Amino acid sequence: QVRMVESGGGLAQPGDSLTVSCLASGRTFSNYGLGWFRQALGKEREFVASILWNSTFYGDSVKGRFAISRDHARNTVTLQMNSLRPDDTAVYYCAAGVNGPDPRGYKYWGQGTQVTVSG
Repeated sequence: QVRMVESGGGLAQPGDSLTVSCLASGRTFSNYGLGWFRQALGKEREFVASILWNSTFYGDSVKGRFAISRDHARNTVTLQMNSLRPDDTAVYYCAAGVNGPDPRGYKYWGQGTQVTVSG
């Protein structure tokens, strides 16, 4: 089975940094984008960032604050979140599929990791 497993979520204060990571397994992902979506309570799912080789995409709300990176050989993707704000609080989901902001292009999804930003 294909597995997408997130780690690194937790509690942070406003202005802090936090890094979440994802390990994908069960198939070759070299031609798949790996990305992050998030969903806050009472809100719709929102695109955060994705990457495939040298192609990256970022959602408007995180541009300049978050950075996505990937080890294509190890099938890992990391999201470094800086200058955190309370409205970054959400469950963060790792996904694999068509590189870009459209969730319909993603075939595989992780179970999510909670990120809470509270001062």
